Amino acid sequence: MSLNKLTPAPGSGTKNSKRRGRGPASGQGTTAGRGNKGQKARTGAKHHPWFEGGQMPLQRRTPKRGFSNKRFRQEYQIINVRDLNLLEDVSAVNADKLFEFGLIKKLNKPVKVLGYGEMTRAMEVTVDAFSDTAKEKIEKAGGKALVL
Repeated sequence: MSLNKLTPAPGSGTKNSKRRGRGPASGQGTTAGRGNKGQKARTGAKHHPWFEGGQMPLQRRTPKRGFSNKRFRQEYQIINVRDLNLLEDVSAVNADKLFEFGLIKKLNKPVKVLGYGEMTRAMEVTVDAFSDTAKEKIEKAGGKALVL
């Protein structure tokens, strides 16, 4: 057996492609099935899916005024005081411990503790930020709230 003798399996439904641009008698001649003129008749005249036919694109039509703090804001990973109670046999908590227990998703983003829930155990918590109520609850329970 050799490569030039390979054929498709019988009944596999192979189909010959249309031979375009082979004269007017072929049925796909002259314009090769593309119609007369226009963007789709040209070679290499592809356009991106958001192209609006030459109309000014939406992204350029919309006004861009004012100030957005989006690029500069500091996004914190949030932990509540009640979540700290879930950590069994832990006296000191930091970002690494929280990551280890699955309470935060990333180590490179800052962590902030909020005051939702009650603190029942004394614990030394070292994170990037605290809300006033969280700090109060941690210290009331006999723990320490340390800011990095």
